[in-house]
This record gives sequence, structure tokens and C-alpha cells, in this order.
Amino acid sequence: MTQYNRIKLEKSWKDALSAEFEQPYMQQLADFLREEKQQGKEIYPLGPLIFNALNLTPLPQVKVVILGQDPYHGPGQAQGLSFSVPEGIAIPPSLLNIYKELQRDLNIPLAAHGCLESWAKQGVLLLNTTLTVERGQAGSHAKAGWQRFTDCIIDCVSAQQEHVVFMLWGAHARSKAQRIDASKHLLLCSAHPSPLSAYRGFLGNGHFSQCNKFLQRTGQQPIEWRLPGLRTDQVELKL
Repeated sequence: MTQYNRIKLEKSWKDALSAEFEQPYMQQLADFLREEKQQGKEIYPLGPLIFNALNLTPLPQVKVVILGQDPYHGPGQAQGLSFSVPEGIAIPPSLLNIYKELQRDLNIPLAAHGCLESWAKQGVLLLNTTLTVERGQAGSHAKAGWQRFTDCIIDCVSAQQEHVVFMLWGAHARSKAQRIDASKHLLLCSAHPSPLSAYRGFLGNGHFSQCNKFLQRTGQQPIEWRLPGLRTDQVELKL
């Protein structure tokens, strides 16, 4: 874990993944990121936020996994949580469609901001399968080695946790289904919430209510999907 020693990582994940950090591909990934920065490229999210999803949601607390692909690549957007952006940053279109489905499914008003930290702190692992990206270059680090690492994270959750809900939206996320033990976990699959595909099966999928019913049925506390903060009837959202 030599080249990652300066990065904070929550203890349960550090214990579960320590051997992975010693693998050659992780050393190569660290070298790649360092070389990219030396070339003057802006990498998102900032270093302390790369493992934000793990730090906010310890392994023993994981109840739900929402898989994204790679971080947002615009300035100020990426915060190490799939689909989430910091407060004060415009709500991205995919996240707005997630809010629309929450409103339709659970009658939750559209949130006024895009920060999903309150979900993460309740046990929702907001995991991108690639954890870094170059500014303005979507998918630029998709082949850098992150997906092997995040596959290991998915494997850890599947093996070590019981009765987790995996929300797999879009073909990329659904491709991870084979790694998950469907005999003890709930897999919810649909189209991606992107405007290009949301009307082909994401909107109307009922995943949030299905998730909470499963959690309650297995003796777990349901997720409070309503985000803290002002409602959008008090602010203007550009759709």
C-alpha cells in the first residue's frame, strides 16, 4: 500500500482491501495518476475524495449499493460518490431523473441540491466503477485499472454482507450482476437514469420502494431517501 499511504481509508475497508493495494496493477495505477498530474492534467475528484464512498459507508454498514461508471468530469462536480455533486453545484441530468423517480415512487419532493452524503451515511454505497477521471474527458481512466479494484469491492460486499440491495442501472452496471450472490442479495436492474435512456425503463422502475420493502422484510432500517435542505418549490431548477 506504499503509494497510497497518504490517502485516508476507513478501517474496515482498509482491512478488507489491504492485499489488493499490494497488487502490481494498483502500483501501476498510482504511477499512472502521478504521471498524469506531472503532465499538468487536472484529475477529479481531488485526492482526499477518491475513496469518499468507502470512507462514508464502512463495509459492515453497507445495505444498498448504487453503481455509477466514472466521476463527473466538470470542475467542482466530483466528490467521490456516484451520481452525487456538492451543494451549490447544478444538479446533473441523471441525478434529476433519479429525483423524479423518487417523487413518482415515494412521493418525495425533488431535492434542491445534488449532495447524496446523507444516503451514504445511512449505508448506501455510492460506488463508481472507475474512481478518477481527467477534466473534460469522460471515461478517460476507464482502462487504468480501477475496475479491477472496484470489482473487488463488489465481491467483498457480496461475500461479507447479508441482504444488500444492488441497484444496477444501465448496461455497464448490470454487467456486474454476475459477481453478486443473488441467493442472499436483491438485484434491481433497469435502464440508466441518463436522459438518453431514462424513459426506456428507469422512470417507473419502483426501485426505491422495492429497496425499502426488502430492507424491512430482512429486519433492517429502511433508507430515508428524502434529502435534507430546501425543496425545489423554493428554488428554480433548470430542467
